[in-house]
Amino acid sequence: QHGTNSSDKKNKDVTTLEWSSDGELLATGSYDGVARVWRKDGSLVHVLQGHLGPIFSLKWNKKGNFLLSGSYDKTTIVWNVSGDMGSIKQQFNHHSAPALDVDWKDDLTFASCSTDKSVFICRVGSPGPLQQFTGHKDEVNAVKWDPSGTLLASCSDDYTAKVWSLGSKSNQPLHDFKSHKQEIYTVKWSPTGPGSKNPHKPLMLATASFDATVRLWNIKDGSCISVLSRHRDSVYSVSFSPSGDYLASGSLAGQLYIWRVRDGQNVKNFKGKGDIFEVAWNVEESRVAACFSSNVVNVIDFNSK
Repeated sequence: QHGTNSSDKKNKDVTTLEWSSDGELLATGSYDGVARVWRKDGSLVHVLQGHLGPIFSLKWNKKGNFLLSGSYDKTTIVWNVSGDMGSIKQQFNHHSAPALDVDWKDDLTFASCSTDKSVFICRVGSPGPLQQFTGHKDEVNAVKWDPSGTLLASCSDDYTAKVWSLGSKSNQPLHDFKSHKQEIYTVKWSPTGPGSKNPHKPLMLATASFDATVRLWNIKDGSCISVLSRHRDSVYSVSFSPSGDYLASGSLAGQLYIWRVRDGQNVKNFKGKGDIFEVAWNVEESRVAACFSSNVVNVIDFNSK
């Protein structure tokens, strides 16, 4: 049901997907610019048409009444999906180039980033952005809020990752991490510190780069805790385990590593066929899934004992 013309395979490609926080609904974004919402039994709930180009990022707010999308058409859209009919709640046109990633801070406020090198903070109901961060010198690939919703991490093709403090009077980042030697594709916060399920463990940021390394950063003082450097190819995905004690990373050429965060030790690895573009943990912290360009998903048993 993705796309209608079977000869036009390109339009059917699903570019992004995300489950709602209650696990009842799945949102998918596709190359044809259409977002779709499905029940877990596979039935289609909403077809959301509004973007004029591929959707790169889709996120549910925690409440589950809004879905946020970022697109190649330079816009971000907040969709109202609480009723029988999905509709555009608000469309934001602040970026001057494709919007690559979006992330909710809370049920009404979100961040977006773009190939235009900028990061915007927007709120449903406000016509203009609340804040704009313009420190990056090349396209910004990802934005992520920390568990407390007060710090925003961004990463870029300019080889840097930056941490911004919302409401800060200056346009300067709180931290500017410059140690990577190539583009940084993604960033992930640890599920630790204020606002998380592990409030007594320190907050960390992981950055994954085309320089084949993953770096872990101390957010209190901005220091680099570890350089995880066994990969030989670009790292496209990292994921902290639910406890925050382990980190999985996946790279081109199918290499998956699991690291102990405490000391940066590699505790498990797996080699699959094709390139890895996403890794994820199960909630019990007993398995890691990795999806490969060879159209395979591998689920790896992980026993930390």
